[in-house]
Amino acid sequence: MRRIWVLAALLAGLLVGVTAPAQAANVLANAGFESGSLSPWACDGGSVVSSPVRTGSHALAGGVTAGSTGQCAQTVAVRPNTAYTLSAWVRGNYVYLGVTGGTSTWTPSAADFTQLSVTFTTGANQTSAQIFLHGWYGNGTYYADDVVLDGPGGEPQPGVPGTPGKPQLGTVTDTSVALNWGASSGTVTGYRVYEGGTVKATVTGGTSATVSGLAACTSHTYTVAAYNDVGESAESEPVSARTTGCVNTGLPKHALIGYMHASFANGSGYVRMADVPDAWDIIDLAFGEPTSPTSGDIRFTRCPVGECPNVESDEEFIAAIRAKQAQGKKVLISIGGQNGQVQLTTAAARDAFVRSVSAIIDRYGLDGLDVDFEGHSLYLNAGDTDFRNPTTPVIVNLISALKSLKAKYGAKFVLTMAPETFFVQVGHQFYGGSSGGDNRTGAYLPVIDAMRDDLTVLHVQDYNSGPVMGLDGQYHTMGGADFHIAMTDMVKAGFPVANTGRTFPGLRPDQIGIGLPAAVSAGNGYTPPAQVQQAVNCLVKGSGCGGYTLRGGTSPDLRGLMTWSVNWDRYYGWEFMNSHEPFLNSLP
Repeated sequence: MRRIWVLAALLAGLLVGVTAPAQAANVLANAGFESGSLSPWACDGGSVVSSPVRTGSHALAGGVTAGSTGQCAQTVAVRPNTAYTLSAWVRGNYVYLGVTGGTSTWTPSAADFTQLSVTFTTGANQTSAQIFLHGWYGNGTYYADDVVLDGPGGEPQPGVPGTPGKPQLGTVTDTSVALNWGASSGTVTGYRVYEGGTVKATVTGGTSATVSGLAACTSHTYTVAAYNDVGESAESEPVSARTTGCVNTGLPKHALIGYMHASFANGSGYVRMADVPDAWDIIDLAFGEPTSPTSGDIRFTRCPVGECPNVESDEEFIAAIRAKQAQGKKVLISIGGQNGQVQLTTAAARDAFVRSVSAIIDRYGLDGLDVDFEGHSLYLNAGDTDFRNPTTPVIVNLISALKSLKAKYGAKFVLTMAPETFFVQVGHQFYGGSSGGDNRTGAYLPVIDAMRDDLTVLHVQDYNSGPVMGLDGQYHTMGGADFHIAMTDMVKAGFPVANTGRTFPGLRPDQIGIGLPAAVSAGNGYTPPAQVQQAVNCLVKGSGCGGYTLRGGTSPDLRGLMTWSVNWDRYYGWEFMNSHEPFLNSLP
């Protein structure tokens, strides 16, 4: 967010001439064995077990004997002349994964779950493929979980039910979510309601279910599959819900959010905390930065007098923060920024992050934390392809640190994030751990997903960005209403994540803000107020959308607008604040 903007050029170069891959899905049925049975896998012995598992509640235990490899196979419909990626997480000695008559791979020894992966292209007339897993004679039981055949499905297997209609939400309480869906075609024995790879309910009569026993104020995403004696259908489109019982953080329905240069002037001049107008509902103090990129030790240094001659004393600063809080405003420490590279590569760095950030929050009596990790702070190691279960240390340790801070400060702790489009929406086309490109693409997705129950606002920076492909399959360019509509709709509706076979569930509207530069000097992609408000009216009311169709529907509870920065807005006569604060207040 600060001083130099090089990511836009990098992203623009990355996306030139790129054609989006076909939307991928896991073609396999019962791919995580979460139904509790082997069907529709055909296995030579073996069983479904509850331990060890990688995700969910079940996994395959292959029936290896002295005279059998314990093969399990599933035949699925595929499309001719189409590329597929087959992967599975396996454990044991001599475990094989492959395609009958085609490519395969194996591991001689995996003490813990290890991912195997192969790619293949179907023949010109090929409409089916048999996927297999097996061990080796006399080498003991092997285990497998989360098997994925990534690519488009072919014509359904004869006799398998059709895909159910997208679930609709019924009554949602503190502890339960009611669902109903359109019936499948064909012969149906029943329906299974999935959350991720776990079966949450099985229905043998009717097309509705209530998932109960949930925690208050938690987010959930469900799909439904029909089954009969022949097999299980593809899963329906997902639907997301959040249980009730959330603590009110005290934010207005539509908020004005701004970063304040608290540790530097950046050419725009220093603004004293007491002089920040009352219109700003969240004030992010920029920035807390690490002593070194991998230390995790975050320091917040107030702007020196030499750079900011009008800087107030710490006592005056803290008194002004208390005055803002007395008015219901939230003041956060923002960590990172362009220059503050934070890589929590070790548990020690994670723990130092928690200690040092807590010290800043306690020192100034702040309301929470803003995560503004940019540059090379977040990335995905090769093979880290499931945003729901990340394995890269900088991701895993950040999630753990944020959960620790949330647990320490409680339900009213305000947590916001300000990623660039490169780390969020670009994950629709490219996901760092699953391709040979930049390993940072989409790297915020596992953090957002893991923290979705604790996240107050995600305000993606809709600036300093190259063209980004939206859910309409078109590239959108920053600087106009269209870009903000398309980028925000992706966050609300959710989207398939590159070639991983996973879909990122959308966020609630009250968790979503739009990030904007306050003025032309604040960042590339400045959008005139009239076009910003056109975008908000489209997202909130469904009007003024131009040729774009909202995939996520309207969002009357859209949280609001974020800007970089309060300082730049003051420098340009408060255009951002004066234009948008009354507009936000006028929204229903």
